Amino acid sequence: MAQLVFDIETVGMPIESFDEAQQQYLLKLAEREETPERQERKREELIAQFNLYPFTAQVVAIGMLNVETRKGRVYYQAPTKESWRSEDNLIEYESGSEIEILKKFWEDVRPYKQLITFNGRGFDCPFLLLRSAILGIKPTRNLMLSRSDTEHIDLLEKLTFYGVTRRFSLDFYCRAFGLPSPKERLSGPQINALFAEGKYREIAQYCFDDVRATAELYQRWREFLSFEG
Repeated sequence: MAQLVFDIETVGMPIESFDEAQQQYLLKLAEREETPERQERKREELIAQFNLYPFTAQVVAIGMLNVETRKGRVYYQAPTKESWRSEDNLIEYESGSEIEILKKFWEDVRPYKQLITFNGRGFDCPFLLLRSAILGIKPTRNLMLSRSDTEHIDLLEKLTFYGVTRRFSLDFYCRAFGLPSPKERLSGPQINALFAEGKYREIAQYCFDDVRATAELYQRWREFLSFEG
């Protein structure tokens, strides 16, 4: 069975990119604070959360890995066109605009029988679907099928037995299972700063670190916790 692991990285848009009505809506919770200092802190907190939502953020990297061949690809945003490979020659990196990388993702994901993510149902999948719709891109498949459908394995759902046990981060699960953590070099909150600094390749490599970690975690889950056939 052709299986694909994927993960995305996102960056929040500047507050100035929204019109006045949108800004008021997005920051209305800050206005309820009692002092100007607390209002400013709340405002910063709300803006920092923009990268969580497809209506206030953009996709800056999409990483993919074929489980069988161990070959991968990362599409990432950068102002100039470039393509390169990892040192082992197994991972291809290619830059483009957000529209370009989304279109390429939808073409690449089309033939795979099974998709594997970490918290994909809670973040990556709806983000990709909605962000694509916002940009006028038609997805090639539905990433939000029912939980009973084996076309998508969300490891966070599997490892919590669909919410029965506590949720942990990908970093925590990797460390608990003795796997290399993708967060030893960078962490998600740093992506906004890296993007602003023009460190696009670092974001692309970080994205694939998450993909690789998810693939390793999947192998551990499949060996010890999967009872499906």
